[in-house]
Amino acid sequence: MDDLLDPLLDARFKGFPATHASLRRSQVGAQGWHVLAGDLPLPLAVVRRSALQHNLGWMQRFVADHGIALAPHGKTTMSPQLFQAQLEHGAWGITFATVGQMAIGVAAGVRRCLIANQVLTALDLGTIAALCDRHADLRVLFLLDSAAQLALVEGTRPARPFEVLIEVGVPGGRTGCRGHDEALALARLAHASAAVRLCGIECYEGLAAKGDTAADSAYAAALMQRVQALASVCDGEGLFDSDECIVSAGGSGLFDLVAPALRPTLSRPVQGLLRSGCYVTHDQGHYRRLVSLVNQRIGCGDGLQAAMEVWATVQSMPEPGLALLTAGRRDISFDMGLPMPVAWCPRGQRVPQPAPAGWSISGLNDQHAHLRLGDAAGALAVGDRVALGLSHPCTTFDKWRWMPIVDDDYRVVDALVTWF
Repeated sequence: MDDLLDPLLDARFKGFPATHASLRRSQVGAQGWHVLAGDLPLPLAVVRRSALQHNLGWMQRFVADHGIALAPHGKTTMSPQLFQAQLEHGAWGITFATVGQMAIGVAAGVRRCLIANQVLTALDLGTIAALCDRHADLRVLFLLDSAAQLALVEGTRPARPFEVLIEVGVPGGRTGCRGHDEALALARLAHASAAVRLCGIECYEGLAAKGDTAADSAYAAALMQRVQALASVCDGEGLFDSDECIVSAGGSGLFDLVAPALRPTLSRPVQGLLRSGCYVTHDQGHYRRLVSLVNQRIGCGDGLQAAMEVWATVQSMPEPGLALLTAGRRDISFDMGLPMPVAWCPRGQRVPQPAPAGWSISGLNDQHAHLRLGDAAGALAVGDRVALGLSHPCTTFDKWRWMPIVDDDYRVVDALVTWF
């Protein structure tokens, strides 16, 4: 547990000072480090504490206002420190994409796990069973979307049934039953099986987000109508094998459109679970655009805040209007849009300034970012520092084994680690 939650950090960890003695993660905040004082090598991904705390509280209030619970997707961060923070703020449990991720979560103290994916191999099923044997208070649910998957689960002849949710999918999407009749037939098979217990219905709406409220609202309403209809029929036929029915949905872009539908009226209690994950650090790109529409729809003037950024050094200005930064594809996400400059700090100073509006990143190499300066070229010099905002936090988290947590003055006050 100490190695997982409080590992030793040293020069093998990118962003850790190469000449400093190794430290436990919990000792980082006491070192007096400052990101802009040259205490830590750049590039460096940092998480701003004030925005992180704001986001943790904001999303918990959102689900409470809707009478549902939060099972945030742990694959976003794979950070035990953030799992614990989410649970401490009131999360029902943590969602994972794989059994391996779930095992990390269990080792970090998570006791309610939703695997938002199909589990079917004997090894993975055996891992779930073994962990449940080891931890009497552990609950693990996973998704079921085919009779073929059910047959593989049955083939392992589990000593006790696994808890499953029927997944409702959409044509052209990812996993999940494509039609009502198919899903209902599978629910009947699951109810009749000794290998599983049918505990609810699940869907994922996030891939279809277009950033257009009319289109997104129509899509989410149609999908959630299917979920509710299936839950109602299953309830009427007595197919659920638990006293409480779980109904779950929710990515990080349309969560306000699915949340009201997670409490269908059934003959038994319903536990609605929202699974948004990226909210915890948010971003300055893809999710900022989507959640700005969420803010409009719910009338919120103080929504989620971008908590993560990557600081880099200006290492070269080889031609007019171009600066090369020491951060690239190995350091920051680029799968949902290029990073964007959000702040800069002259060499020798510690107080950042907003990046000029004309600055932009035109490309990334493995270790370089190409910063185009536009008409504001004269403001920057070799040795200055630039903060890059990001689009899609998931694929920045997995590039770092640790990240400093900083206060609003960029003093390092804590640290987190990741386990991808």
